[in-house]
Amino acid sequence: MGSGVFSAKSYANYSTSLGRCYDTSTGRVKGQSYKAKRLDKSLDPREFKIRECCNSDEHPNTIPVILALDVTGSMGSACAETAAALGTIMNNLYEKFKDIEFCIMGIGDLAYDDAPVQMSQFESDIRIAESLDKIFMEHGGGGNGYESYTAAWYMGLKRTKLDSFDKQGRKGIIITMGDEPLNPYLPSEDLNTFVNSTEEKDIETSELYNQASQKFDIYHIAVDNPDSSYSYYKTKVDSSFGELLKSNYKIATIDNLSQVIENCISESVQNIPVSNTNNSEISW
Repeated sequence: MGSGVFSAKSYANYSTSLGRCYDTSTGRVKGQSYKAKRLDKSLDPREFKIRECCNSDEHPNTIPVILALDVTGSMGSACAETAAALGTIMNNLYEKFKDIEFCIMGIGDLAYDDAPVQMSQFESDIRIAESLDKIFMEHGGGGNGYESYTAAWYMGLKRTKLDSFDKQGRKGIIITMGDEPLNPYLPSEDLNTFVNSTEEKDIETSELYNQASQKFDIYHIAVDNPDSSYSYYKTKVDSSFGELLKSNYKIATIDNLSQVIENCISESVQNIPVSNTNNSEISW
């Protein structure tokens, strides 16, 4: 998947057709809001087996990026900023890397939410914005002190087919955004329920990272915002993500969130070497 190219013109036309204000000088949009009232069937992991990022004549060197938004209650401002700045992010990135393809995810809490995992196809044109619009902001979460962030790692590992990795030995990129500590595991029973997996035991985070990081360069952005829970969990967030991800753990405010997302992708594309694991089997 992933034909076409994201452009300022197409995004402006798309935004204005929905009654939103597009700023031609900045590429930002006003008036976007997450209006979905339930999980969209096209994003439901129970409705598909795989998400593909395929090379083509138009995009011969695809750069697969999974951008996973925390859709629980305290992260609404960060998700709104991502939507508002999407045009700016895309335009800046496509000036540098014309073969980027984005998969948009929504991540909640597997133990508490009705739609804790949402996942679009990989796209390279205005369908990125369309996928973002479909995300269901459940505003849920629970009292366990973390969200199921590593579900994005799991889905990237188990449910994506990447030509960049399989044919060229280049990793994809996963960027999660949130405000709570790193979850220690994924509960197998809930994972099987929500994504049609058949795991027999809980998926420990350290083991999942060791597997998923063979296929993806993994980043996490903690969002430090008055509306978020980051300040309350700061010590635990910094230690849990920082210990595992090292320099790939970032902290952003709402004001610089879009720039940090861009920086993660630019850093990854420039630094990821060709992998020697492109033909290796990834399994538990």
